[in-house]
Amino acid sequence: MFLALFVILLILWLGGFFAFHVAGALIHLLLLFAVIALIVHFVKRA
Repeated sequence: MFLALFVILLILWLGGFFAFHVAGALIHLLLLFAVIALIVHFVKRA
């Protein structure tokens, strides 16, 4: 579940970063949440 969340947030971040430069801080928050979701995914699996 967290891996899917990571992929979705990463795609949204990439799309927002290249398409919409207006909300820079919010887009980088998406990347932060994606990385956190990936870390939680690997920690819960272990």
